[in-house]
Amino acid sequence: MITDTTTPLSFLEHDGRKLAYRGFLVEGSPTIVFLHGHGSDMDGTKALVVEEWAKHQNFGCIRFDYTGHGQSDGNMHDATIGQWKADCIAIIDQLVPGKCYLVGSSLGGWLMLLVAMARSNQVAGLIGIAAAPDFTEELIWNTMTPDQQKAMAASGQIAVPNPYVEGDVIYPYQLITEGRDHLVLGGKMPISCPVRLLHGMKDEEVPWQTANRIAAAIPHKDVQVLFDADANHRFSEPDQLDTLLATMAEITRQTKP
Repeated sequence: MITDTTTPLSFLEHDGRKLAYRGFLVEGSPTIVFLHGHGSDMDGTKALVVEEWAKHQNFGCIRFDYTGHGQSDGNMHDATIGQWKADCIAIIDQLVPGKCYLVGSSLGGWLMLLVAMARSNQVAGLIGIAAAPDFTEELIWNTMTPDQQKAMAASGQIAVPNPYVEGDVIYPYQLITEGRDHLVLGGKMPISCPVRLLHGMKDEEVPWQTANRIAAAIPHKDVQVLFDADANHRFSEPDQLDTLLATMAEITRQTKP
């Protein structure tokens, strides 16, 4: 297991806040940018494994914390999908000089789709891990009863049990309402790069069918879905990490120096 977090910690000033990141560039090579999940941070298992792979394969790599996460400024409960999208774009615009590949986990999988459409000339490929586009609407709001929806609107939040953390996860009402400006599964996504979508069929947080829906919404000819019959939402067992790294090797091969 990779446990090295010694890549120097740095901060990027963005919109009056500091975004924490760790990264390095390799001249003449694309950069791998890791986008973590909701409530996670840049020092998770998958992020560290991705960085270690990039070092050995002569790619640059940047991992960072969104607003309100990890070591970045802000309160997660005050942030929105649009703000986190802007964080991702700021990291790419200010730190990545050339082509990049985005590896997005859960929420990061939604953000990578939004960023790929916003920076189509720079993003060379996408790898989603249990990607969760539109989760605020489909997996939170639409699963509540009308009474629960009214209560959330009145209180400004809802507490949802999560098997991967102690206690409930708090979702603010503004995350739902603002998230509606960034929904992507209702139509086609003009993404113009190869896409790989990894998803566990034992994922209890994001249905595995979501990966097929994402693939169907992307018109690019090189979109593939890879299912793991035994993986849950974390997708971080050794064999699953091997699948992730093999997928990264495959999708980056065309531009490897």
